[in-house]
Amino acid sequence: MKLLQKCIKLTKGELTKTVKPQKWLITEKKFLAYSEVLQLQNYCQCEKAIGLNIHNFRKVRIWFMVELGLQAGLRVTEMTQLQHQDLLIDEDRSSIVVLGKGNKLRSVKISQKFKTICKEFISYKQLFGFSSCDDSYLLNSRINSQISKRALQRDFKQTIKSSGISSHYSIHSLRHTFITFFLKASKNNYRLAQVQAGHSSIKTTQTYAGVLDEELNQAIELLYQIENNKTNNSGGLNENKIANNNRFTNWSYVCNNML
Repeated sequence: MKLLQKCIKLTKGELTKTVKPQKWLITEKKFLAYSEVLQLQNYCQCEKAIGLNIHNFRKVRIWFMVELGLQAGLRVTEMTQLQHQDLLIDEDRSSIVVLGKGNKLRSVKISQKFKTICKEFISYKQLFGFSSCDDSYLLNSRINSQISKRALQRDFKQTIKSSGISSHYSIHSLRHTFITFFLKASKNNYRLAQVQAGHSSIKTTQTYAGVLDEELNQAIELLYQIENNKTNNSGGLNENKIANNNRFTNWSYVCNNML
């Protein structure tokens, strides 16, 4: 009897358990469209040129910060912790050593294009008189100290607003954008994307599934068209014939006669 009561209690417990909702989902609202990426890059390029002309390092730093997010997909905290020694950009190497969540190190592969941008940024820092020694911070403040996370977030918000792009984006949107387009470029290789992004679980990477899925987009566009084509090819009634032959299915006819 006691065993039966225990089983009943366990069963009731299972029935009353609530399923925890998914904490977050990657939607098209969380990453920049390709046209917005180009718009943001072009704006930052112009601002960089102005910064060099009027000796304003902040504008140059913002340009690099945006490229760092778009080309390497780093979290904002990871950006603030980068030092010059973390850039492996000599002739034979193209990567960044990143200190991620849980103080875990990972190697992030970078393109030749971004490798050139890194070298360019370091040369600009030297023009402004900032240190480029190994243990100095890559994204430094005006007094050559480590920049704060809040400062980068504020810089991004001001930049995104000035560039004419929707202001709902945060600096973390650069990371979402990188991962989304990396998956598209790698033909949805989630394992590679997980390594680049530093996700502890591949399930996190898989939340990006379907956002830029070309097959999914094509399927949506072809919705009902295949069946309609079959009907037309077999000599059956198409939508126009049905509407003309049956006034009760022609809703415009019904509505007009109700007025």
